Amino acid sequence: MYSGQLVKLRAYKEEDIEKATVYINDEEVKKLMDSAIPFPMTKWQEEEWVRSRKANTDFTYDFAIEDLKTGKYIGGCSINECDVKNRTCVVGIMIGDKEYWGKGYGSDALKVLIKFIFEEVNMNKIKLNVFSFNNRAIACYKKVGFKEEGILKKEIYRNGRYYDEIIMAMFKDDN
Repeated sequence: MYSGQLVKLRAYKEEDIEKATVYINDEEVKKLMDSAIPFPMTKWQEEEWVRSRKANTDFTYDFAIEDLKTGKYIGGCSINECDVKNRTCVVGIMIGDKEYWGKGYGSDALKVLIKFIFEEVNMNKIKLNVFSFNNRAIACYKKVGFKEEGILKKEIYRNGRYYDEIIMAMFKDDN
């Protein structure tokens, strides 16, 4: 569908459900993504989620991330909370297959997603939030052009202590 150097962003498929369930229930993945109390998702919940993914009239999109070389489903990224009037949106990304961590797959997927957002959806600003302990994600976001806009102090409680949540953004003009 939309390709970069390492990945392709495409619609979710029925055969992604099994791996999606494994990825979303991985303790480390869940810790890095979700501010809620970590709780496992059932395969049925993940099936419902995958089946409900489609381009919506409110400009929210969910893409599966696929390795270009192998065709393997490795994670997902999305456009959320679109404000059409002010031309802003929030993005999220998850590389669930740890074999692909730290090898440029996340930044490649984000580059493809950013291009889609600025050129096809016509947004002016892309935002995201990241936990301060997620150093790999922060480095990835900076690599593709996100800049820190603010910090929510002691916003998330994990493993017995509080951490900050960092707000990052990029603008169409800066890209």
